[in-house]
Amino acid sequence: MKSLKPSHREKKRYLLVKGKGANKKNIDEAILEYVGVLGFAEASPQVINSSSGKVALAINRGSLDKVRASFLMSGKDLEIVKISGCVKNVK
Repeated sequence: MKSLKPSHREKKRYLLVKGKGANKKNIDEAILEYVGVLGFAEASPQVINSSSGKVALAINRGSLDKVRASFLMSGKDLEIVKISGCVKNVK
């Protein structure tokens, strides 16, 4: 199979999310509640690493503002600590 051109790849941003309720279920609910199913599919959030109270999350670059707003608008204790273009700076 032929590999994708760099212009066709998804450009990701990596977020470090912390809080009392920082787990995959709460993060997915917060994003779904604010941007809906189509926005959730556009953002395509993926949990990279999870430890006590901290989650490293990968999302598409174009929907970064929507995801940030969804964390602010949710009543859950979710806070974005750091945003980076590569995984190793977030871990």
